[in-house]
Amino acid sequence: MKARVEVMLKDGVLDPQGEAVRHALGALGFEGVAGVRQGKLIELELATSDRASAEDQVRAMCEKLLANTVIESYRFEIAG
Repeated sequence: MKARVEVMLKDGVLDPQGEAVRHALGALGFEGVAGVRQGKLIELELATSDRASAEDQVRAMCEKLLANTVIESYRFEIAG
């Protein structure tokens, strides 16, 4: 099975990388971009074929390593 995990900073948490991208877009002539939030996308190939097991594994991975749950939120989808 495959899993896609999206990790983003929580609302209200300063995003310096997003702000740098917003500034660079303005410098390149892309006007009107009021805000940018930058996150990460993680794709996993899982050995299990059991959907419930895959969801449990990915949730545990997110809580223990893939996301800093103090300042980041995550969501995932399982395919396959």
